[in-house]
Amino acid sequence: MKPRLLLFLLPLLLVAFLAYPRLHRRYVRLQAGRHAATVVADAAPRLHDGDLIFQTSQSAQSQAIQLATKSPYSHCGILFRRGREWRVFEAVQPVSETSLAKWIARGKYGHFVVKRLRDAETVLTPAVLERLQAAGRQYQGKSYDLYFGWSDERIYCSELLWKMYKTATGREIGQLQTLREFDLSHPAVQAKMRERYGKNIPLDEKVISPVRMLESEELVTVR
Repeated sequence: MKPRLLLFLLPLLLVAFLAYPRLHRRYVRLQAGRHAATVVADAAPRLHDGDLIFQTSQSAQSQAIQLATKSPYSHCGILFRRGREWRVFEAVQPVSETSLAKWIARGKYGHFVVKRLRDAETVLTPAVLERLQAAGRQYQGKSYDLYFGWSDERIYCSELLWKMYKTATGREIGQLQTLREFDLSHPAVQAKMRERYGKNIPLDEKVISPVRMLESEELVTVR
């Protein structure tokens, strides 16, 4: 290659090299969004207000949650229909709702599981569904609880769903545990614990994990 041509091409190649990661991420997000929209269209006829939805989060703490709970499911939300659109109410930063398509696209590989109260047809009457949404509204805008405490000051994903159902129906969806009951032996889990708590780990703090809700006998699988 002639030196003059090389000097002309080098800046273009450098720009392309630097731009590739950003363009690749944008392409991946676009493809995930298209996939999620297709999945939502397929799943929508089977969904009901009050369904619980679970996924593998791609957040910084997801790996530690998966290791400690021995489950790939590290995040969850609750479904409500707004007009023609399905929305997911969830504890993120802050507690809020998002479209189901965007929620699915955020998860690993776009995979998710939908669960429903076993006797939803008789229990989740319009009045109870209104109570369920009202129970959620009291947490709207609250900060995500990085420390997994049981107070209502801050709240995490499965805690939000558990408390909403407890308030609206009296049902306890999933077995409560203490932090010491999880597998805290993996280095990634220990590193995250040190990051969050230092040396004062609240091992007796009451906790509800996504997988304990997912595996609850109160629920059946919808999708």
